[in-house]
This record gives sequence, C-alpha cells and structure tokens, in this order.
Amino acid sequence: MTITYAYHRVTTDPRQWRGVADGFAAGRTLGGAGAVLYGIWRSQIGRPRDELSVITAWPDGVTAKLAEAALTASVDAISDISTEIMRPTVRPIVPDRPIRQGNYAFRWFSTPAVNWDEFLDLCAAAWPGFESAYDSQVIGLWRMSDERTGGAVEEASGVGISSGIRSLLLTRRPDLAMWERSKLPQGRAEEVVRETLSRRYDLCDWTVVNTSTLLTAEDTVDTARWA
Repeated sequence: MTITYAYHRVTTDPRQWRGVADGFAAGRTLGGAGAVLYGIWRSQIGRPRDELSVITAWPDGVTAKLAEAALTASVDAISDISTEIMRPTVRPIVPDRPIRQGNYAFRWFSTPAVNWDEFLDLCAAAWPGFESAYDSQVIGLWRMSDERTGGAVEEASGVGISSGIRSLLLTRRPDLAMWERSKLPQGRAEEVVRETLSRRYDLCDWTVVNTSTLLTAEDTVDTARWA
C-alpha cells in the first residue's frame, strides 16, 4: 500500500498554538476518513511561536484541499494554513508515527532534477552512520508534489523560489546539544558521514532548516519557551 502524506503549516491566532494543537490531536482519526495524524510539532528555532507543523497520512490518497478540511474541521483560532501533498522516498517505509521527544529538524531542499538520484543515494548512504554516531533518527524524506493550497511563494518551504525538485527531510536528535555535536565530526568514520552529507548539501540549489519539538510525543512534554 502506498501512503500519501500531507504537510500542513498552520498559523494560529496569538497564543493559541496549544489549544489548536490539542484540537488536532483530539481528532487524530480525521473524521473517520481512514487517515491518521502522523505528528504535530511546535516551533523551537527559526519559525514563529504561533506556527505549527502537522503531518497527516492517508492510505487511500487525498487532495491537499480535502486533507486540510479534514484536519481543521471543528478547530478554531486558525489564522492561516497551507497544505502540500508529499510522497515518501527512501523513508518512511511504513507510517509509524514518531513518539519520542527531541530536537526535530525540518530541512527543505530544492534540487535540480539532474541531481535528484544522486541526492537520494547520498542520503541513503549517510543515514546509517549518522544515526549510530549521534543517537539520532531520520524520520523521513518526502518529495513534494504540485498538489497544494496556499500562496504562490512561501519562503519557509521554497515554494516559488526555485524550479528544482522540492523535498522535506525530517530528522530527530535527542536535544540541541546533539545538533551542534553532529556538525563537528570526531574520528574518520564521522568525517565520512559529514563528507557525504556535505556532498548532498552541495547538490541542491536552495535549502533551509528550522527546528521543532514534538507536541504528540508520548514520553516527555516540552514546556520550554523557545521562540
């Protein structure tokens, strides 16, 4: 079965991010549409406080408009939302939602089509070493489609900025300290991982990253005031 995913960027009314997130979580079966709530993240570094990133997973396919309507049904205090349909590449294989708290990095890429296959190969080659060295997990790498709602240009995800293949890489580290640690290789094995990731980085035309924490985590509730 091929799972279709939808990424939703949600801006809430001021100070209403928690209530909106709770409303989404209460409807995690998405009205019986056969879809599931994959995760809700709140801004840590790089995005506004009252912005949520939400991913939903759909076993039977869906349009961006329908996914957005199902997510937001009966949830108030939303001032803006955009939704994009995206499809998994190397990961995730199955839609097992992330449940561990941590430092989640949403990195967006725009990659020339001629470089796309090499880009995927480099990701797959680097991930095992990255995960073992830094107690980190690659949650998924999704290719974004043209099926979307929202504006013609969105600087947060590269819409309308570059003509390449846009993708979203979601990774989890235990904390921000490990984020910094993962940028400073120690020993030859870690240097190889960093060289591979740097090559991937150099293949793209545009990239940006922001970090978040997982509101739907089952182990630890993050109560820090980040943004």
